[in-house]
Amino acid sequence: MSSSLYGRWDLVVGELGKQFPSWVELGQGSGSFVGQVGSARPVSTVEVTETTVKWVLPPQYEGRKTDMEFVGTLEGEILVGTTTDKEGNTIPWSGKRAPAMTRSGEPTWGEPIELVGADLSNWFDRSPNWVNNWSITENGLENSAVGSDLITKDKFSDFKLIAEYRYPKGSNSGIYLRGRYEFQILDDLGVDSHVGGSGAIYGFLKPVKNAVKGPDEWQTAEITLLGRTATVVLNGELVVDQMEIPGITGGALDSDEGAAGPLFVQGDHGPVTFRKLTLIPATF
Repeated sequence: MSSSLYGRWDLVVGELGKQFPSWVELGQGSGSFVGQVGSARPVSTVEVTETTVKWVLPPQYEGRKTDMEFVGTLEGEILVGTTTDKEGNTIPWSGKRAPAMTRSGEPTWGEPIELVGADLSNWFDRSPNWVNNWSITENGLENSAVGSDLITKDKFSDFKLIAEYRYPKGSNSGIYLRGRYEFQILDDLGVDSHVGGSGAIYGFLKPVKNAVKGPDEWQTAEITLLGRTATVVLNGELVVDQMEIPGITGGALDSDEGAAGPLFVQGDHGPVTFRKLTLIPATF
């Protein structure tokens, strides 16, 4: 049955002050969902009419034993509904249709912006109550241990990012593009490529190969983001070639996909050092 509710929706879940971004793609009988953290995962049941929707899926990292159930109604152009938390409390959610973010023509490239500077004045902590282990050292922008993520004060729309980084054995980090789409950084040399591995746009875009070097070696990634379209060259290898990013990564700052957003570098998983984060803005 045809329904205007099929497609992708950018969601906000929770009450004011306790909200988190989320995302869902609704199809006939099935779909895909991104929660507060984690990766995109299948929706087991989707039921829609022209104005109502219900989808159900098993938990991932929510710390609950029961399935998650979302019920909503279309009010104008906004989906409004309820779900429950792990304690069974009813919480609200709302969603707006995810924008297409198409670009036409060739981009005009601006002046490069180097985000690794002499200090942290162009960054701020994501979690001020957490320990901040970021500092500028002789090696660059360094996170020495698990702690807060770090966010740029400036926001960006379309760009190419050239990142040079290294990490110790067993570490895990990432770069969130516009604060929403995670480029995965991971010590996984020798592992087959997958949507959670090195060079992936986490949960969605699988690299054609794993081009990562070993721990403690400098890696170089060139990441181009134009609208929803991502291209990744990792250590000289084209691993993601003009692929569409369907939606946000768990842990995103927000789900307002059509807006410009900051970069943030992940500090809550493990140590990492960036000696270069050069952003070249693009306009159309």
